[in-house]
Amino acid sequence: MRHRKRGRKLGRNPKHQRALLRALAVSLILTERDAAGEPNEPRHPGRIITTLQKAKEVRPFIERCITIARRALPYLEAAQKLEPDAQRHSEAWRAWRNSPQWYEWNRTMAPVVAARRRVLKLLGNKQAVRILFDTIAPRMADRPGGYTRILRLAKPRRGDAGTRAILEFVGTHDRKRKKTVKPSFEPIATEAKTPSVPAESIRSEPVGQGTTTPPSQTGFPEASGTSAS
Repeated sequence: MRHRKRGRKLGRNPKHQRALLRALAVSLILTERDAAGEPNEPRHPGRIITTLQKAKEVRPFIERCITIARRALPYLEAAQKLEPDAQRHSEAWRAWRNSPQWYEWNRTMAPVVAARRRVLKLLGNKQAVRILFDTIAPRMADRPGGYTRILRLAKPRRGDAGTRAILEFVGTHDRKRKKTVKPSFEPIATEAKTPSVPAESIRSEPVGQGTTTPPSQTGFPEASGTSAS
C-alpha cells in the first residue's frame, strides 16, 4: 500500500520522474522566449500539450519556481535603484565599486542571486531561469498563486488513447467574456391624433330617404321590363 506517499509514479523510477518534470517545466517556460525565425518556433507561446496526469503532476513544480522568482522581485527592484549609470569598468564604475554603496547593493542583491541559484538547481537550464525572472515573474507579480491552468482536451492521444490536456500560463490565453448590452426601452410615443372631420361636412340624411344613384352612373345597363314578382 502507498500510504502517505503522494504523487504519481508515471511508470518511471524516481530519477526518471524528476527528469520528466524538469523537462516539461523547461519546455513550458521556453515557449515564452523570442523564437522568431527559428525552425522550432512555438505555435502558441505559454502553452504545451501533454497528458492529463503529467500536467497535474508538473503544475505544482512550475508554480513553486514562479513563486521563488516572484518573491525575489522586491529585492531586485531595490538593487536596481542602487546601481550606477556609468559603464562597467569605467572610472566612475570603479569608484562606485570601492564605495560603501556597493556593499549595500551587494546585500540587497544577495536574495536575488540565491533565488536564481535555487531555481537553476530545480530546472537545470540557464535560459529558462533567465526567462522566468525577466518575463514571467514580473507578469505574475500581483497574483498570489494559481499561475497556470489545465484544460482537458476532448480528443485522446492517438495510439494509446491517453487523455490529453493543455498546460498554460494564466494571463496569456485568457477567455474574455463579452458584456451583453442591455436593451434600452424608450417611452412609447403618443399616437398621432387623427384629424377631426367637421360636422358640417357630414351630410345627415334620414334613414330610408337616401338618394338613389342613377343607373347610368353605376356602370350596369338598365334592366328592361318589370321584374318577376
